[in-house]
Amino acid sequence: MKENESKHRVLILGASGFIGNALYKELCSYFKTFGTYRIPKKIYEDNHHFFQYNVEEDDVYEVLEATRPTIVISALRGDFRAQTIAHTHLSEYVLEHDCKLIFLSSANVFDAYSKYPSYELDKTLSDSIYGHFKIKIENMLLRLPKKKTAIVRLPMVLGSQSPRLKELKQQVHENTAIEIFPNIIMNVTTDSKVTQQIHYIINRNKSGIFHLGSTDLVHHDEYIKDIVEQIPRRNGVTYKHVYTSNEDRYIAVLPKFNKLPKHLQITSSEVLDALKK
Repeated sequence: MKENESKHRVLILGASGFIGNALYKELCSYFKTFGTYRIPKKIYEDNHHFFQYNVEEDDVYEVLEATRPTIVISALRGDFRAQTIAHTHLSEYVLEHDCKLIFLSSANVFDAYSKYPSYELDKTLSDSIYGHFKIKIENMLLRLPKKKTAIVRLPMVLGSQSPRLKELKQQVHENTAIEIFPNIIMNVTTDSKVTQQIHYIINRNKSGIFHLGSTDLVHHDEYIKDIVEQIPRRNGVTYKHVYTSNEDRYIAVLPKFNKLPKHLQITSSEVLDALKK
């Protein structure tokens, strides 16, 4: 065990969600790790490292005081206004304590740009409510001392338990039309790769902005078809082509300044291979 692994106390806000839960499983063997869950379940209630927390109703200070984290990972979901208030309180806590905040952001902070993939220091601009919200939190965190935060921008995250894969399997099973976007160019990753990358960021005490997508880019329509090809089915598959623009649009996050080591990088074909397991 590395020296700094034993001293950290990690709090994952949203540890019952897809990515939050993967992070908990990755980190709990190395750090004193706590998590929050929203909906009561016996599996969480019986685990003394889990705390019930509803971002719309509860004060995040109570969880912070109970866990005294040195690292907070925000994988929260829920009402955007309530999340904004929670992150305001988190920022205050991080500023006053020996604590760093790792915020899971999204490629959608660039969804108003269309002609190029986006790099860490590119100006954020979004046309979507979701992208606007993520930018608002990012800007709040960028006002903190740089060593106190890491902003992790994610593309489409896939995995055996990912909501997107479950949705595709259900659509195939029910033979409902699957929406594909021929003009969107993106990159992808897996939950297991993201958790390894965040583990590395914690271990090496990294801060700043990280783009954790695959090293190559794919067209949305072709990639979704590749995924669907791997799903067992009895009937054919129906696709609904959705054109949001006449030209190709990039919603892709590539690293230029904060590149992680080779073994922590992933390609789109490796993501596909991971979904077969």
